[in-house]
Amino acid sequence: MKKKVGIIMGSDSDLPVVEKAIQVLKDYDVPFEVHVYSAHRTPVEAREFAVSARDNGFGVIIAAAGMAAHLAGAMAAGTTLPVIGIPVKSKTLDGIDALLSTVQMPTGMPVATVAIDGAANAAMLSVQILAVTDTELAEKLDAARAAGAAKVLAKSRAVEETYNY
Repeated sequence: MKKKVGIIMGSDSDLPVVEKAIQVLKDYDVPFEVHVYSAHRTPVEAREFAVSARDNGFGVIIAAAGMAAHLAGAMAAGTTLPVIGIPVKSKTLDGIDALLSTVQMPTGMPVATVAIDGAANAAMLSVQILAVTDTELAEKLDAARAAGAAKVLAKSRAVEETYNY
């Protein structure tokens, strides 16, 4: 059975950011579940999810939150599964507050952190983590990397033909 990715957001207002992760996981045919749990407003439910995630078939947890952004840390405190934090941009500090809250975890509670609003990379990192034991996913990643390289090289040739003297 394929491992799932848990996508947890602190508020449904984070959904426009999280949708980018959802699309990447769909593109790689990785099963996932999406939930809204707040580290502050629903701490019991958030902890229950984290504590039971491994037994419920998850291999990675993505946690998206803005402002104080304690959600990724709350997830990490409840599981030894890899947790990837997405700091979400806010109106007041442009997401710097969320970035610092997500990246500054104490020793023993690691959270991998992507860029502010970096949901696509959070999903890609999830796929890479799952690909450690899933050769089909590893092959899909290799193919995507090769396709990306081919696109860049084609653009390079076009620029070279236009501008090399």
